[in-house]
Amino acid sequence: MTDNPVRLATADDVPAVKAVTDAAYHHYIERIGVVPAPMQADHAADVAAGRVYVVEGEGAGAGADAGVVGLVVVEPHEDHLFLDSIAVHPDAHGQGVGRRLLHFVDEHARALGLPEVRLYTNALMWENQKIYPRYGYEVTERRVDGPYDRVHYRKRLTGG
Repeated sequence: MTDNPVRLATADDVPAVKAVTDAAYHHYIERIGVVPAPMQADHAADVAAGRVYVVEGEGAGAGADAGVVGLVVVEPHEDHLFLDSIAVHPDAHGQGVGRRLLHFVDEHARALGLPEVRLYTNALMWENQKIYPRYGYEVTERRVDGPYDRVHYRKRLTGG
């Protein structure tokens, strides 16, 4: 697992943010029948708005050129932190990058004084529906938003 810190993305990271997001979500296109929303995001705007945090890998097997191997896109709201997207490059799977990013999201929400994290995932991305409950997320609803059938989650945070 990388020991590099999760850091705020900069404009120089935009190509890597797009590349990691595309690599992480591309295989879902055939399964869900549409391009996943994170692949269509305006990555430059998200980075410019301070919504993207990245982590870099270390050495071989950590992803292309051991640059950015994982990222989260978050958006603070009055009563929660919305986890818009989490992406880990397939070459970095099994190295704890996703776990590290989910813990970072919790810490970031607490630092902002927000009591919970919310997210959603496509109903056909069943892998995610197994992962999120292990990190304390509970299903709040299932809703169709345009072409996306989404399962919504929340995680209530307790002290630091």
